[in-house]
Amino acid sequence: MRERSHDATPVTLAMILSAAGAALGGLLFGFDTAVISGTTSALQARFGLSDAALGFTVASALIGTVLGSLVAGWPADRFGRKPMLLTVALFYVLSSLGSGLAGSWSSLLLFRFLGGLAIGAASVVTPIYIAEVSPAHFRGRLVALNQLNIVLGILIAFLSNLIIARLAPADVAWRWMLGIVAIPSFLFLVVTLLLPDSPRWLVQNGRLDAARAVMTRLGFPAPEEEVRHMQAAAAREAGAVAPRLFERKHALPVACAIAIAMFNQLSGINALLYYAPRIFELGGAGADSALLQAVAVGGTNLVFTILALFLIDRFGRKPLLYFGSVATAAALFLVAAQLSSDRPDGTAVLLGLLGFIAAFAISQGAVIWVFISEVFPSAVRGKGQALGSTTHWVMAAAITWTFPVFATSLGGYVFVFFGTMMLLQLLFVWKMMPETNGIALEDMDLGFGPRRADETRGAATI
Repeated sequence: MRERSHDATPVTLAMILSAAGAALGGLLFGFDTAVISGTTSALQARFGLSDAALGFTVASALIGTVLGSLVAGWPADRFGRKPMLLTVALFYVLSSLGSGLAGSWSSLLLFRFLGGLAIGAASVVTPIYIAEVSPAHFRGRLVALNQLNIVLGILIAFLSNLIIARLAPADVAWRWMLGIVAIPSFLFLVVTLLLPDSPRWLVQNGRLDAARAVMTRLGFPAPEEEVRHMQAAAAREAGAVAPRLFERKHALPVACAIAIAMFNQLSGINALLYYAPRIFELGGAGADSALLQAVAVGGTNLVFTILALFLIDRFGRKPLLYFGSVATAAALFLVAAQLSSDRPDGTAVLLGLLGFIAAFAISQGAVIWVFISEVFPSAVRGKGQALGSTTHWVMAAAITWTFPVFATSLGGYVFVFFGTMMLLQLLFVWKMMPETNGIALEDMDLGFGPRRADETRGAATI
């Protein structure tokens, strides 16, 4: 036995490029998620939709994400991360072209659903892939590249909606808004063909020579030692031919993945992203001004997500969530107070929503996919990621579907609910959530404790 320092692994350009290439799936995740926000009024008029039908139209993609996140874990474990990323890219291409050319409400729903399948699968596979090509001490920042690309995609969606709304005729602008997603979808398809396979998946499937070759290509200084460490982790789980996720030993990561995914959506983040122009109109903004303010939301999201990249590995996952829980709650209560008044101050509404998005981006937005991708042992990581992603998307679909109805009937009071949920998140982080910062993926099955991050940096290998 000899001591092995995970922190000694250098971060190479190949690692960064592999993570960034896979994270293009996150850019499409964000782009396809937010782009429909600029089309809601046009879709409601074009297809004669009620508020409930509009909510269902927007949520149709999210229903697809539920199914996509449910089914993605098994093929990702069975066939590999890269083949699943290629499938996701193809689905994005088909969905964007089909949505832009849709001739009926039913065909629009079908292609939005197909895009949702891609988003759900991407939310499972992309963080896993990035985590599995990253060294432990830099994993948080590389996995957070996915979140960075998600918010970059959201900003691009808001910008493209604004530009298209000003250039294209009103009756076809919504088609361009939805169809333009095909451009980055083709780019993602090409880039994915160049990515290496996950070395950890290769080891788990007995392809040791291929794993060593990938580790060498990525720039790990001791590929043989890395492979032995992965084999040792696999050996600790060898007793179960088909490891089950819902076992007593996995109770903590299962509960935490479900909780953090639920709170992510109970913050109201997707209500803001999908209905940003409509919310700003409630605060007194005109239609064009509302689209411009939505761009400000996307820009704030991007800036604070970049800041989170520098904080998540330095301070850990829990401190960011402590701050974010308090700050998002305060911002949401401010928005609720303004929208519930007889004469809402549009500037205060804008500042409150920008404050919320900033606090969310630096905390929940950065932490959720990193935490879920790393908290589970290797044998059930695909299933665990699927569980967390599915929970996230079930909540997203429910809130997105019902938000137009509740916003119409309750007005600003709906934000009181979201703020209260963030205070409950604070309690969850304090009492239940473990810190995973700095723990090697192969050592996640050894349990958590106040000294785990330090102890596992010197984990022994065979």
